[in-house]
Amino acid sequence: MSYRILLSIALGATILGVGANANADELIYTPINPSFGGNPFNSSHLLGTANAQNDYTAPRSRETQSEQFIRMLQSRLLSSLASQVSDAILGDNAQPAGEIIYGTQTVRWETLIDSIRLTIVDSSTGAETEIVIPNPPPIG
Repeated sequence: MSYRILLSIALGATILGVGANANADELIYTPINPSFGGNPFNSSHLLGTANAQNDYTAPRSRETQSEQFIRMLQSRLLSSLASQVSDAILGDNAQPAGEIIYGTQTVRWETLIDSIRLTIVDSSTGAETEIVIPNPPPIG
């Protein structure tokens, strides 16, 4: 008998529930991030959260000032060498072939009919690099 009572109560609740009106509101999405149209007062909170999660630390230079100076001086000298080679190959008094030695670096060049061939040799390691530059015909 108790089974019948429970079944009738459940059936009655279902019938009453179907007959009741259902109410629903429209769902509206509001972004949190101010970059996407959210509240601009959230920006400091979001930045603080991002900084708290950031575990990256920038690498620090371990070079001393004298090492930095040596590196900069070497860069400047190599730049000067590059200018000398460029002037010797393409300058007003261009030479058809030549060689410039700087420390263990030897730069050789020769001007061919259709190109300029540069060969850079490091005598300390034996490494050799060859660069071929197309030589456009003279205008005129």
